[in-house]
Amino acid sequence: MEFNKLNLRPRLLQGIADRGYRDMTAVQELTLAETLQGRDVTVQSQTGTGKTAAFLVTLLERMLHDTASRRKTALVIVPTRELAVQIEKEAQLLNRHTGFRIGSLYGGVGYADQLELLRKGLDIVIGTPGRLLDFSTRGNLKLKNIGYLVIDEADRLFDMGFLPDITRLLERMPARRTRQNMLFSATLNRASRRICDEHLNRPVSIEVTPEHMTVDTIQQELYKVQSHLKMNLMLGILETQAPRNVLVFTNTRHDAFRVSRKLQINGHRSRHLTGDLPQSRRLQIMNDFKAGKFAILVATDVAARGLQIDGLEMVINYDLPLERENYVHRIGRTARAGHSGKAVSLASEGTLQQIWDIESFMGMKIPVLPTEFELYATDRSEGARIDDESRRNRSRPRRGGPSPRDRRKRPQENRTVLV
Repeated sequence: MEFNKLNLRPRLLQGIADRGYRDMTAVQELTLAETLQGRDVTVQSQTGTGKTAAFLVTLLERMLHDTASRRKTALVIVPTRELAVQIEKEAQLLNRHTGFRIGSLYGGVGYADQLELLRKGLDIVIGTPGRLLDFSTRGNLKLKNIGYLVIDEADRLFDMGFLPDITRLLERMPARRTRQNMLFSATLNRASRRICDEHLNRPVSIEVTPEHMTVDTIQQELYKVQSHLKMNLMLGILETQAPRNVLVFTNTRHDAFRVSRKLQINGHRSRHLTGDLPQSRRLQIMNDFKAGKFAILVATDVAARGLQIDGLEMVINYDLPLERENYVHRIGRTARAGHSGKAVSLASEGTLQQIWDIESFMGMKIPVLPTEFELYATDRSEGARIDDESRRNRSRPRRGGPSPRDRRKRPQENRTVLV
């Protein structure tokens, strides 16, 4: 079904058309059928299926029906600042002809600019729980005026320990019957269901292809390889398949730096993205990657959560995720908005249980490909000294920093046994 078949305001339809959207995805069609009527929803759908546009179109259309004097504020709660920035950009594109004031609030940066946004007034607020709660406690964010609430990536919010903060935010809002509520999640865990029961108004439950936890257009491949040969194999895969851009996942920030540096030594344009980098630097790295200034981004789960790259051709799990749900989130970075993509996983010693857990969670087997000798490439970084940035930074004395004894500690590499 096409967006222009919906009874939307012409100004919003123009923004949708300018964004390049025409046909609705399954999650958009099912969600909008309920939310445009003012109903609460809980939507269970994997990443990359268009749920962001579903709730943004709902907010913009519903708020266009309100007069300026009666208009309530919309609040979107997300787990990470990267996702907040991404949703704000998407909202601004759809908002080109509707004229609402939209801004994002998140930690890791100063307060001045965000305070100025709140002083001028925002119609749609997108933010992370900690900073939202901070501004609410200071009296800068008036939660009693919230008329629309979206909780996005609810499972990740609760996995990251934000349930107490979200509960406090909800307690400061008006009664649930006076606002429209939408909760989106890849999986509905116990905390998500508790929030639904206590803070949503008899929500309509929407599940999009629950029997398929991954997008059909993702080609999945699994290679079993000894850990000390993973870099050789990945270099060979990059050489033979020659993807235009690649997102590589590791389980630790230490490994993200090392893998990126090894790729650089082997002649690849690569950067790393980890949660300990300053916010300004993280945003610059992401913007450069999206602009094609380098081809390979190596990241941890925390840093890449909510990261959206149009036309991402390949995801490589250099390390298999420790949590099975993260496999779905990782590979969902590719094959977005109807595009195809490939997800390659390197299974080294001791990962058999992780593979079983992931396949059980998805309800399918990941195809195992043979690791032929010809697929391995020479690793020119072998034997090179690679100093971790974080280690260098920890060696510098700073006020309030770790003790000298703590600074002498080194990250431990995972110890594993053969699959």
